[in-house]
Amino acid sequence: MDAQHWDEIYRSRDQIFSGNPNPVLVTEITDLPPGRALDVGCGEGADALWLARRGWQVTAVDISEVALHRAAAAATDIEGRVSWARADLTTTPPPAGAFDLVSIHYFPLRCRPGHTALHGLLDAVAPGGTLLFATHARADLTPREDFDPADYYQPDDIAQLLDPTWNVLINETRPRAAPAPAGTHHTRDTVLRAQRLP
Repeated sequence: MDAQHWDEIYRSRDQIFSGNPNPVLVTEITDLPPGRALDVGCGEGADALWLARRGWQVTAVDISEVALHRAAAAATDIEGRVSWARADLTTTPPPAGAFDLVSIHYFPLRCRPGHTALHGLLDAVAPGGTLLFATHARADLTPREDFDPADYYQPDDIAQLLDPTWNVLINETRPRAAPAPAGTHHTRDTVLRAQRLP
């Protein structure tokens, strides 16, 4: 799933996603004071825009240049509040300790020996900051020839890797609060919300 693959997906339709922020983000982050946020795999930018309109300073990262151009075009009312960046966060970690919120929604983060990419994302959370990770429940995912759901992190996998400098606030499976993407049967989300201790 390299940059070309994702660019082709975004070019295939004028709009891939709904344009609305992820309901898990809205539910879990509304009570947090704005700070610096990292939106991992920002896609067309709905989460980054929602955060920016609520006072967050957002670094929105995606591997797809097409997605980033689309997201930036929708950001006319929040000048200077979002920095759009093309990067592969599975190979290039973000700055350590730089963000009050690291938001990872439906990002295909593959389990690897040593968990290097995951640790890079965890390390980006500043002391006192929040990690929010949400993905489709594994039971709702269908294995294919080129995709095995067991190869990708679920919140419980991540929770088990957190050291004592973290406080796990939520680690659960819940019904989706929005319709499943077209052509899928996703009915539940798994969610991890954890805070790095100050």
